[in-house]
Amino acid sequence: MAPTNLSAVVVDDHPAVRAGVAHWLGSGSPPIRVAASGDDVRVAWLGEGATADVVILDLHLGGPVPAIGDLRRLVRAGRRVVVYSMRSDDITALQCLELGALSFLTKAEGADHLLQATRAAADGRAYTPPSLAGALAGDRSDQRPSLTAREIEVLIEWFQSESKQLVAERLGISQSTVNSHLEHIRVKYAMRGREAPTKAMLVARAIQDGLVRLDDL
Repeated sequence: MAPTNLSAVVVDDHPAVRAGVAHWLGSGSPPIRVAASGDDVRVAWLGEGATADVVILDLHLGGPVPAIGDLRRLVRAGRRVVVYSMRSDDITALQCLELGALSFLTKAEGADHLLQATRAAADGRAYTPPSLAGALAGDRSDQRPSLTAREIEVLIEWFQSESKQLVAERLGISQSTVNSHLEHIRVKYAMRGREAPTKAMLVARAIQDGLVRLDDL
């Protein structure tokens, strides 16, 4: 479970947004302390921001180019990231998830979803707000969910490994990123009406969908 004395660093180029997020987090029960905030991602690497439990990251920091590279570097360093953006398109959301963000929220989704996403991220868990559920569901005309190449890679490695830590070591990613990918896979299956809450059920689903063969296990 996530600790009760959580901290976050907020990276956003709008002072009003930073103030609003700090108020929402501080008003939660239990409150989440904003250890640092600023309009440059360096705030997440320096001082108290470097040890904050969660990074709340805006994708657009003073320019039209999304901060995808910053997200990638944070995730590779093992940071737990919640993307909080004005962008609401599915392509951007799925790209952030594939890179290892634990959640993607639009700024229209409000305090409750941001609090839940931040607490889940501190615990290394993904959180799926309403807008993200739509992106993950994709085309519902087929019972087979659309998994990314990275998700399939993580899934197969997990089937062949004794632990998620081994998967992380083999793929060169953090264990929280492994957990995030597996959570997103489960959400995708659940959105198809094919829940897979256990490892054994995920194996069965993957075999049914031709993602793996018995000889691969």
